[in-house]
Amino acid sequence: MRFRLLSMFALAVLLAGCGSDNSMPETGGATAISSGTRTLGVNSYLWHATLDTLSFMPLGSADPFGGVIITDWYSAPQVPTERMKVTVYILDRNLRADGLKVAVFRQTRDAAGGWADAPVANDTSLKLEDAILTRARELRLASGGS
Repeated sequence: MRFRLLSMFALAVLLAGCGSDNSMPETGGATAISSGTRTLGVNSYLWHATLDTLSFMPLGSADPFGGVIITDWYSAPQVPTERMKVTVYILDRNLRADGLKVAVFRQTRDAAGGWADAPVANDTSLKLEDAILTRARELRLASGGS
């Protein structure tokens, strides 16, 4: 009986060590909890900076908990025979350069009037990532973050 009681006590101590206080690292409000509900599952500065940067494109879908923003196809008025689509993955809850991945897709109109996949310039994704990160830093500084 004594061995059983001692075993249960040891098990309780071990299980207590596995517990969590549900605290989150500082993420610029990305995981703010309001009425017991998390508002965003990703870094809020990256999220809002992405939406700001891509605001000229129609939004296809946005998942604030999974951190994925997908635009719809966009054709610039100056080049109606070309269209672009962007997918942004926010991979981290912290504001970090490696917490963001951008995929750009491009299509051109062929002679028959259909759309065909076309190559994207190598630096297009990097330029978009830089623009989003710059905007995220601006938002953080404007909010008084350091």
